[in-house]
Amino acid sequence: MAREQFQNLTEPMYYILMSLLEERCGVDIMDSVDKISKGRVSVGPGTLYALLGKFEKESMIRETEVQGRKRSYIITDKGKEILLEEYKRLISLVEDGKMYMGERL
Repeated sequence: MAREQFQNLTEPMYYILMSLLEERCGVDIMDSVDKISKGRVSVGPGTLYALLGKFEKESMIRETEVQGRKRSYIITDKGKEILLEEYKRLISLVEDGKMYMGERL
């Protein structure tokens, strides 16, 4: 099942899926990841296309357009569900950290 395989998303996975809330091609996805993460996360073509292939195989994204070698993608409902679960998991981590670290900082 996809959620088991993608139980905890890596930062590149998380930002790629977030960028695909809007239809984008590969170059635009890389630019969007950089912009959303404020330059903290960058994704190269090798990583990007490997992850896009995995996401597409698990029906988390779908291809929307092909123009020569340029391919565009968008997140599916299944992908949105996984992204939302990860978002909630990250919030939970931060809340736990606030309770614990707040006493120590």
